[in-house]
Amino acid sequence: MKHDSHGYWKATLALLTQVLLIWFLVSFGAGILFADWLNNIKIGGYPLGFWFAQQGSIYIFIALIFYYAKKMGDIDRRFDVHED
Repeated sequence: MKHDSHGYWKATLALLTQVLLIWFLVSFGAGILFADWLNNIKIGGYPLGFWFAQQGSIYIFIALIFYYAKKMGDIDRRFDVHED
């Protein structure tokens, strides 16, 4: 049985692009570019821009790791290249 390597890498790169875009928006966007606008919103008494720059981005990054692992496992199973 021949595997669709082109489709596999296309799906893998699409997932990687999606994860990196979210990572960029959270780290650079929320922490730097939109920080002044986000600081108008408070979480636990702290401005949201500050929260993202200090803690929020770390939580998002950890969630991205689990999301990537789950979706990559789904892609592996879809293209039948998963480990037994």
